[in-house]
Amino acid sequence: MLDAIRWDADLIRRYDRPGPRYTSYPTAVQFLGDIGSFDLLHALRDSRKAQRPLSLYVHVPFCANICYYCACNKVITKDRGRAQPYLEHLEQEIALVACHLDKNQIVEQLHFGGGTPTFLSHDELRRLMGSLRQHFHLLDDDSGDYGIEIDPREADWSTMGLLRELGFNRVSIGVQDLDPDVQRAINRLQTLEQTRAIVDAAHALQYRSVNIDLIYGLPRQTPERFARTVAEVIALQPDRLSVFNYAHLPERFMPQRRINADELPAPADKLAMLQGSIEQLTAAGYRYIGMDHFALPDDELAMAQEDGTLQRNFQGYTTHGHCDLIGLGVSAISQVGDLYSQNSSDLSNYQQSLGNGQLATQRGLLCVEDDRIRRAVIQALICQFQLSFREIEQRFAIDFRSYFSAIWPQLQQLARDGLIDLNDQGIEVRPAGRLLVRSLCMLFDHYLEQQNQQRFSRVI
Repeated sequence: MLDAIRWDADLIRRYDRPGPRYTSYPTAVQFLGDIGSFDLLHALRDSRKAQRPLSLYVHVPFCANICYYCACNKVITKDRGRAQPYLEHLEQEIALVACHLDKNQIVEQLHFGGGTPTFLSHDELRRLMGSLRQHFHLLDDDSGDYGIEIDPREADWSTMGLLRELGFNRVSIGVQDLDPDVQRAINRLQTLEQTRAIVDAAHALQYRSVNIDLIYGLPRQTPERFARTVAEVIALQPDRLSVFNYAHLPERFMPQRRINADELPAPADKLAMLQGSIEQLTAAGYRYIGMDHFALPDDELAMAQEDGTLQRNFQGYTTHGHCDLIGLGVSAISQVGDLYSQNSSDLSNYQQSLGNGQLATQRGLLCVEDDRIRRAVIQALICQFQLSFREIEQRFAIDFRSYFSAIWPQLQQLARDGLIDLNDQGIEVRPAGRLLVRSLCMLFDHYLEQQNQQRFSRVI
């Protein structure tokens, strides 16, 4: 069974350490300032020549209220008027990028993230989607994979109806925890009824998929309280769930300084929350996709993992990893061919660049052959839980054992510990190793020794 997991507390204690989530390899930590708009334009022209399909990510940074746990790039404001100048600059970016692409390049995937995308008014959402449709080849037959992140406190049935009309067919709903005491500790008061109303609307309006995000390890959480939240969320029947580990890094993320560290659950309680949620979700019929993600067996992610086509990019697990990813908006990341590029994370700098008629590309990285090899290895392990040496050898003309000879003893140790099966043909992640697959991937990360691992969340 692809979704089989075996809970091994001893292995978790030994291999649970900070590391990247590998939405990309190399990770964004490796991006440098020597990548600019010229590099992105060159990559876009290559994309046009190759007629590669596209995935668009649009970042809307605004939130009306601050959630203390949040590590996203956001702007907290009650002033809805701040969206207007941002939209004007975003439309400039859309036009600048699109003129270097071909209108025949189909947008297979679209995602609005944030912040809170529904901070925008209905008219502003219509305007933004109109601009995207004007400049890109968006599908209008509902066959695209078009999603948006929803805060149930910022949306209602009319919002859901508008989004469906505009072409969205997937929603991701932020919940985190339904316990009022936990919600007060993180400054996110959100009732079950508010969440249920959005889920009911999505089902009634025939959205293709509903995802709900939960976080374990938040202040005042206990295994018993979190189990109640998981049970209430299962009753809503989402197609997918994400159960994230809260990483308390107040030295990096200022809002987290408002969290009382004394109220954070003990490590043993965090493990109990994770183990309990896995048991609850498995009993309810959800499959473990990997990296905190669960899906029903008939969901596209589960089916893609079953047939070996599941991929991973900056939008998480996806069936559209073959597309060139175009990031639009402040801090947005693009992956076009072998180029990673990121816009300025400062709103003023982003808007000033576009106001001067220039793209806001601030940093990035151009992959070399070693990056491509390691990316393919990590992608296979994190998406399929298995790796064929022969496939990598044929694709990159290398001898796998020789190329990775330096880490071979560590792979053998993982095999002795029961995390993987290792033989001459390849690697298979065993049920006890699937929760710890990031630890396996970290062995193949060429850059990890050079950087501070405390920049990352722990594996569990």
